[in-house]
Amino acid sequence: MLPPSTPLPEDDARDRVVCEIERLDPDGTITGQVLRDTFDQLYDGVRTRRYQWDQLFKTEKTHFGTLVEINLQREFAFGDGDKLDYRIAGHEVDAKYSQTSGGWMLPPEAVGELCMVVTANDERSTFSVGVVRASEQLLNARPNRDGKRTLSAAGRETIVWLQKDASLPPNTLLQMPALDVEAVFSAGAGTARVSELFRRTAGRVVGRAAVATVAAQLDVTRRVRGGQSGSRDPLASEGIVILGGAYDWQRDAARDLGLPVPRRTEYVAGHVAPTQAGWGGPVARGPSGLLLRSAAPDDCAPFDPLWYGARQGTL
Repeated sequence: MLPPSTPLPEDDARDRVVCEIERLDPDGTITGQVLRDTFDQLYDGVRTRRYQWDQLFKTEKTHFGTLVEINLQREFAFGDGDKLDYRIAGHEVDAKYSQTSGGWMLPPEAVGELCMVVTANDERSTFSVGVVRASEQLLNARPNRDGKRTLSAAGRETIVWLQKDASLPPNTLLQMPALDVEAVFSAGAGTARVSELFRRTAGRVVGRAAVATVAAQLDVTRRVRGGQSGSRDPLASEGIVILGGAYDWQRDAARDLGLPVPRRTEYVAGHVAPTQAGWGGPVARGPSGLLLRSAAPDDCAPFDPLWYGARQGTL
């Protein structure tokens, strides 16, 4: 919980709900991943090749808030409320999402009740989540045609923020230069496109959804793993290693090579070279026992794909 800028009204139920959410997700990592997955679910890049908010239809944008509510409940196993969306720590809580902070539309049944307010910005890779009591005196007077109202400036000051402008797992394609994205999608077949994606993102974390969108298939491991159908072998011949966050040894290798450590649904590529006799710097040891060192783009060198070990269980 972030310290409030002004004293908050006492509210035991609100504080219990806040404590329970903090217990379930102390640093906001799980909530951030749920939001990342929800964006990617709506983009449906495997079938549509979309990867940004402006590419969605208006009806899809409207549906996003509902998906967020559903996915958060599924992830945290919140109970159903009798009147509102959730029951958390024994108290009813309404879940509200808005693309902009302060834009939450609160229905008549939420007046006087606790609300979990969520917002996210995929372009800036940030999200916020807080809990507030939607008291009558803290709402703007003028409702919309459905009778929904927003929090007043004073009401927004009473939000207890669990996360404020926290880091959202990045949208790889959205953060790439437009010319790089164009080069990736025009690289040829699925494996060639995935290889081009990793060439152009070396040193940066790449989300699984970005690989799926570029590959145009859900089984992204098929386009990453070694062998004729994957990107690891051809990129090994260029001195580029691909590491996935689903395996401890690959996370350790990323750390040893000075690369960002990918999470479970992420990958990272890096420029490397086989170690030479007398090398005394950091090395990454593959399951085969072969060693790699970090290298600059103009210093990388081909390595044996057997560094990854057996084909099974090394993704």
